[in-house]
Amino acid sequence: MNFLNLPTPAVLLGSIGFAAALIYFPYLLVVVGRFQAGYDMGAPRSTFDKLPDYAKRATWAHQNSFETFSTFAAAALMAYLTKQDSAYAANLAIAFVVARLLFSVFYIINFPIGRSLMFGIGSFATATLMIISITSALG
Repeated sequence: MNFLNLPTPAVLLGSIGFAAALIYFPYLLVVVGRFQAGYDMGAPRSTFDKLPDYAKRATWAHQNSFETFSTFAAAALMAYLTKQDSAYAANLAIAFVVARLLFSVFYIINFPIGRSLMFGIGSFATATLMIISITSALG
């Protein structure tokens, strides 16, 4: 059984939902930073240079979350469609979500080594889900 003791299909699909929600986790701090910097609703992007450093890093974490989400969603859907029912597949999906949460935290608090490690774990989980799905589809 996987780490959460849930059916693998539920973990795969649920992880896509959690990963989508995590895209906006760092953005909450961007909003706080914008109010601290004096947010200009007429030119919201012009505020970036005035943001506190943590909010700049949160912006970058938010943007990176968009970049990694589509590939992970494809990998999780591939695993779902090829009926990957192993604890390994479920745990890879869980690892991606946890790694992406920690990636954002480490980015915001400016811990580059931790951020890079979490990026690597998330990338490994995504690639491995794709590989086991393609291998399964090939028979």
